[in-house]
Amino acid sequence: MKKFLKTLNIFFILIFLSSCNGEFNLNKSNKNNDRLNNSQKINSQKINTKDKLEIIISCNEESIEKYLKDGWKIKKKKSKEKVCTWKSIPANNTCDIEKDKGCKIIKPDSYGTETIYLLEK
Repeated sequence: MKKFLKTLNIFFILIFLSSCNGEFNLNKSNKNNDRLNNSQKINSQKINTKDKLEIIISCNEESIEKYLKDGWKIKKKKSKEKVCTWKSIPANNTCDIEKDKGCKIIKPDSYGTETIYLLEK
């Protein structure tokens, strides 16, 4: 019985090693082919596409003048209203915000615009 178990263990180890060896060889050849195909795709995309850039400006913090001076052109522009700052107020007259945080109400303080520019060169 012991001889049978040893033979069975050796048989399973041989099967395991032979199956792993074949799989590793296939993966190496597929990875090399994938790398070649990916580099060809990247090169073809660079030729056919223009440079695009998306800039988000919130509450008039920045401007896109430096991009326009560099030769970028505005392709698309979207604007929407946004809350720029928030303020905390007490929920009632007897509430102390410093001691009791449960009575603090946060509400918008100032509004501005968020503009999303799609630039193209």
